[in-house]
Amino acid sequence: MPAWCWWLIALALVAGSQQYRVVLANGETAAARGETEAARTELADYRLDVSERDRRAAAQSRTEEQRRQAVADEEGESARQKLELAQGRAAAAESAAGGLRGEVARLRDGHRATCDAIATQQRKAGASAVLVLGGLLEEADRMAGIFAEALERSRVAGRACEAIADGLK
Repeated sequence: MPAWCWWLIALALVAGSQQYRVVLANGETAAARGETEAARTELADYRLDVSERDRRAAAQSRTEEQRRQAVADEEGESARQKLELAQGRAAAAESAAGGLRGEVARLRDGHRATCDAIATQQRKAGASAVLVLGGLLEEADRMAGIFAEALERSRVAGRACEAIADGLK
C-alpha cells in the first residue's frame, strides 16, 4: 500500500475521532442546557414562592399594626373622655370651693370687724386664731383641688397606658 493511503487512513481516523468527540460534546452541551433550564425554572419558582411569602408577611404585619393602632386610638379616646370628665368634676369642685372660700372670707371679715373693735381695747399680741385657721383652710382647700386634679389625670393616663399595653398583647 502506498504511503498516501496510510495518510488517508490516518486522516480518516483522526477526522472520525474528532467527529465522535464533537457528537459527545454536543450531547453533553444539550444535557447541560437542559439542567440549566431546569435550574432556571426552579429558581423562578423559588423566587415566586419567596415573593408570595414576603407579600403575606407584609400583609399580616400591616394587619397587626392596624389592630394595635386601633387599640391605642380607642384607649386614647377613652382616656381623653375620662380626662374631660375629670376636668369637669375638678371645675365643679373648684366652683364649690370658691363658694366656701367666699363664705370663709365673709366670716373672717365679719370677725375682723368685730375683733378690730375689741382689739382696739385689748391689743393682743398675735393674730386671731379664726383668721389664721381661715387662711389655712382656704389654702389647704385650694391645694387639695390642685392635687386631686393632678391625681385624677395621672390615674386616667396610667389606666389608659395599661389598657393599651394589654391590648397589644
